[in-house]
Amino acid sequence: MTEYSIGLDLGGTNLRAAAIDSTGKMLDKIAGATNFIEGREAVLGDMVAAILKLREKYGAAGLAGIGAGVPGFIRIKDGYITNSNNLPYFENFPLRDQIEQKLGTKVILENDANAAALGEKWMGAGRDSDDLVLLTLGTGIGGGIVSGGKVLRGFVGMAGELGHLTVVSNGNPCGCGNQGCLEKHASATAVVAMAHMMHLGENLTSKDVSDIAMRQDEAGEKARTIWRVMGESLGIALATLVNTFNFPLYLLSGGMLPAWEFFAPRMMEVVKQRSYTFRATETKIEQATLGSEAGLFGAAYLPWPEK
Repeated sequence: MTEYSIGLDLGGTNLRAAAIDSTGKMLDKIAGATNFIEGREAVLGDMVAAILKLREKYGAAGLAGIGAGVPGFIRIKDGYITNSNNLPYFENFPLRDQIEQKLGTKVILENDANAAALGEKWMGAGRDSDDLVLLTLGTGIGGGIVSGGKVLRGFVGMAGELGHLTVVSNGNPCGCGNQGCLEKHASATAVVAMAHMMHLGENLTSKDVSDIAMRQDEAGEKARTIWRVMGESLGIALATLVNTFNFPLYLLSGGMLPAWEFFAPRMMEVVKQRSYTFRATETKIEQATLGSEAGLFGAAYLPWPEK
């Protein structure tokens, strides 16, 4: 009998589930769209159906548990999601209990960025470190902190909101009520906004801005300036994190990594400038390695420490 767990990764557009054994080998994966237009019950039904399909294939006897990574603040003890911009219909809804009732199996909820950090710690770039910070660079910026091999959650599950570190005093306004948040200056959304302001084109993506930066013309120089500004904001945030935690490893993941050559040099300059701890130690700042699979691995890992 193969012992395995099931990890679920729920996003604003995609729903994925995977059966992963205790050694971290992915046995099977199911991927589909999040049918949020059809409402809460439809999405809940899709989640349960994906888990059931995997459980039926690999057997209920070997199932160690089910973990689910979801966006938003997770009240771990209550099994509720609060403040989820991507999944508003699940806010203050007993998601964990509803899934458990439909499956008759224990379910562990976790914030998606925390799950990604756990995944990198278990099977990715952080497997040799029990202490790490992960920054997820996408439409927004998320974060996960692993300390002593466990996610640092805070007293109501809201630790690791690293996208809302202030990096520019009185900078761009953020929906959280602050100004100058990291995600307003270093996310894909921020990069695209800067590109529009610099008249580099309409309906651009961050990849488009990265492609423009490769050109040796005026537009290319403008695009490289955007990435340097983005790198500076990231550097300020990372220096703060290095000074705060003195962890050995800080990882960056997400859709912005293809532009690493454009933002990382300035990012590293700023970290060195602003963090004596970084200059004086063997602290590493690296790219994560699991890509979009990190959240699945992390969600599947959640049941194992409780075995």
